[in-house]
Amino acid sequence: MTADPRFFDLITPSLLLDEAKMMRNIDRLADHAQGLGVSLRPHLKTAKSVDVARRLLPAGDGPATVSTLAEAETFSTAGVRDILYAVGIAPQKLPRVVALRASGCDLSVILDNVVQAEEVAKASREAGVPIPVLIEIDCDGHRGGLRPDDPLLINIGRILHQGGAELRGVMTHAGESYTVVGNEAHAKFAEIERAAAVDAAKALRAADLPCPVVSVGSTPTAHAARDLTGVTELRAGVYVFFDLVMAGIGVCQKEDIALSVLTTVIGHQTDRDWTMVDAGWMAMSRDRGTADQAVDQGYGVVCDEAGTILPDLILSSANQEHGIITRRSGATSPMPDLPVGTRLRILPNHACATAAQHSHFTVIPAEPYSALIEWPRFGGW
Repeated sequence: MTADPRFFDLITPSLLLDEAKMMRNIDRLADHAQGLGVSLRPHLKTAKSVDVARRLLPAGDGPATVSTLAEAETFSTAGVRDILYAVGIAPQKLPRVVALRASGCDLSVILDNVVQAEEVAKASREAGVPIPVLIEIDCDGHRGGLRPDDPLLINIGRILHQGGAELRGVMTHAGESYTVVGNEAHAKFAEIERAAAVDAAKALRAADLPCPVVSVGSTPTAHAARDLTGVTELRAGVYVFFDLVMAGIGVCQKEDIALSVLTTVIGHQTDRDWTMVDAGWMAMSRDRGTADQAVDQGYGVVCDEAGTILPDLILSSANQEHGIITRRSGATSPMPDLPVGTRLRILPNHACATAAQHSHFTVIPAEPYSALIEWPRFGGW
């Protein structure tokens, strides 16, 4: 394998981002959403990077989705003005929501119970400005939300609409789509997702309540959706980078994964066929999202320095700062010669979790042979 001179001065482990792959991933879903006639509201939780956001949001100011108010605050400061905070609102966070809206950010929140609705309505009255709300709908029993036929849906809608808040619509997320494999199976979940959100919107409108926004999305269903009649917007996040979990359920190929962790070989246990590297779970995270899939990828798939997958090699075990590379169970090919000092890349199970371990992306530019670029990331809540 040929060493890349651009990596010589990088301290390992280092989070690499292949810009060309990222842009292909971004364009793929943008084109699909356009073909379905809906707007795309990308989720910025995986990126947590203003530089990535600027490539995801052609207009610069949104629409966007976030999972923390820290994300909303950072992206709002960078000019993103249409943001959905897609985690059920905790009442003590409402002053930050009000402050963000007062700064000019059109921030909306989600909720699924009466207590939250009453608190948002109260905060709206006290601020003298309505806080926009999407009611979370449970389409598949995966997490929170109300079923479309739950009488509480109308009650909550009235609390918001009559209490001073702005009932902006409904949203749902087919998290169970991560448990099935292939486009056909994901398309079925996409229709389940669509039908639940549209039915909830119809119920609100039948009760003379407004519902202008009908928001759906997960990375598997967003890519597989074939008909989004009645839906106004599509959400997805990890598609920007992809990961081994997404490859394992057939949403992408391993070659589409734009993130990897650069690591260095630091030793061997030859009697065990182990190769030791300086990327442990602190670099990769403890996420073992492929463990329940048909192919368990350990803590990540091993590539050479150029990003070419090395057959049957995985990071099979990880301590805090040590990773152990072995051949996959059942592999018949010999262990390759990987001398101390060899640079390798590890593809992650879960892009969100691996990226969260790092303070910045080291970007391999789309323009061949260009110098590496550093894009900062941030964390917190």
